[in-house]
Amino acid sequence: MRIATWNVNSLKVRLPRIEAWLAEVQPDIACFQETKVADKAFPSLAFSTLGYESADFGDGAGPDAEARLLSATCAGIRMMSIYAPNGRAVGSDHYQYKLAWFERLKNHLAATCTPEQPVAVCGDFNVAPTDADVFDPAKASGGTHVTLPEREALAELERWGLSDAFRTVWDAPNVYSWWDYRAGDFHEGRGMRIDLVLMSAPLVSRVQWAVIDRNARKGKQPSDHAPVVIDVAD
Repeated sequence: MRIATWNVNSLKVRLPRIEAWLAEVQPDIACFQETKVADKAFPSLAFSTLGYESADFGDGAGPDAEARLLSATCAGIRMMSIYAPNGRAVGSDHYQYKLAWFERLKNHLAATCTPEQPVAVCGDFNVAPTDADVFDPAKASGGTHVTLPEREALAELERWGLSDAFRTVWDAPNVYSWWDYRAGDFHEGRGMRIDLVLMSAPLVSRVQWAVIDRNARKGKQPSDHAPVVIDVAD
């Protein structure tokens, strides 16, 4: 089974690229974030034409108006597609909201799943787990995505029973999933690995292969993120 996650940064702008990528890579389950479309505008027909059932959450509800979590059970796997808040500036209201949001995610996970079940939490976490996941840790130090509280929030999910599936295959540094559009960061290799697939033990034990698809970041009008693809044994 092939599981993928991709912050596409607008379905409307990038739908032809996404359709071509799905046809080429053929994930069994694909989680997209930052779709930037309301529920009524979601292109479900485009996905059904490619053979996919789809579920979308573009209209926020609940404690805030931001649509950041969608859960579904696919082939016996409890899937969660998440788009964590950016945080903007350390100490700001947005940063505090980010930390509180991760606490809510942890509580939701604990209330709806157990570590003994096959669970995958996929998406744009807006946190680089370690300094090995950042081009220049010194430059990023003190900025969002790399602070101790953010990394501790991610570690809380791991202590619950999730593991970074990509790192079970690749342990090398300088492998990123996001690059700023400005200053040619993609071509210069200045990025962060902030798009993750966290899996519970019954699922991560079946991981066979993993890749960050840099080719999807190339060409005209790309997202600033690349897809993460994980293959697990059936």
